[in-house]
Amino acid sequence: MKDKKILITGGAGFIGSATIRHIVQNTQHIVINVDKLTYAGNLESLETIQNHPNYFFEKVDICDSNKINFILSKHKPDIVMNLAAESHVDRSIDAPDEFIKTNILGTYKLLEQTRKYWTGLNKGYKKNNFRFHHVSTDEVYGDLKDSGNLFNENTPYSPNSPYSASKASSDHLVRSWQHTFDLPTVITNCSNNYGPYQFPEKLIPLTILNALEGKNLPVYGDGKQIRDWLYVDDHARILLNVALNGKIGETYNIGGNNEIQNIEVVKLICKILDELVPNKLKGIAQFSNLIRHVPDRVGHDTRYAIDATKIQKELGCVPTETFESGIRKTVQWYLDNKSWCDNVQKGVYQRERLGTI
Repeated sequence: MKDKKILITGGAGFIGSATIRHIVQNTQHIVINVDKLTYAGNLESLETIQNHPNYFFEKVDICDSNKINFILSKHKPDIVMNLAAESHVDRSIDAPDEFIKTNILGTYKLLEQTRKYWTGLNKGYKKNNFRFHHVSTDEVYGDLKDSGNLFNENTPYSPNSPYSASKASSDHLVRSWQHTFDLPTVITNCSNNYGPYQFPEKLIPLTILNALEGKNLPVYGDGKQIRDWLYVDDHARILLNVALNGKIGETYNIGGNNEIQNIEVVKLICKILDELVPNKLKGIAQFSNLIRHVPDRVGHDTRYAIDATKIQKELGCVPTETFESGIRKTVQWYLDNKSWCDNVQKGVYQRERLGTI
């Protein structure tokens, strides 16, 4: 297989940066990172590869059609992977505007400019092997509740938050561009990601960092909501496989095979921290004593769980990390990289003061 030029939108985000690090460090493919650097986009997550000759960065908003057109013409990618998205459910409830703009309008503009670029390619290897890979979420499927079922690729969409509704809309746009315009697309829907470099507002890094500072560890409701947890480096490796080998027009679910209640996730983090941080702040006997149950999120889904049979059979994609091994690596990473966390939080504070969030 020839080395590819891969354009990745949202490459300074959590999953995007993991995907770029994986590609640059393990392959000869060239990566173009397109990101507008919102509060959750951080180039420090790419410091290990920022000077690599196969890595390029373009500060561009996918909603800017003219700039996207220019970037596509300039770099002439073989693959476009769309990971640009607003992704935090709580923020989508408080302020859905940016989710509608980026996740729906942004996807439309990226699709349309990509279609024009692809249509203009000369017939041959590059055009015949081009792919637009759209990265989405299992939240588009809704709530499994206590049914015992799993989400598969044929599960009807039933999004329950502004975030999941915006992602469902973007998925439908991608499918329609493939059906109507023959744009060669593939879609992946993943379960909850965790691992190094995740923005501190998410459950796992928030729990780790709050515990280290002696702050309360908030858990929504009774904490019995179930999620399937996928280690981000496993996800990055699988995403590249799909981008290179996924069948055009297909959807693939990516899961971690780790269904765990939120409260158990928090308790396990506390247990690991008790072991790794024996010198706790004064007054903290065990980190689990900091757990506080708070009013549940509006419309909080009870259970998500992925059936990943299709991608395992067709592409041989299987996660390598158990939740126990992955969460230990994650906790250790946050302990070893406190400066990254401080810089991220400082950047958000400065943006908030300037009114840019």
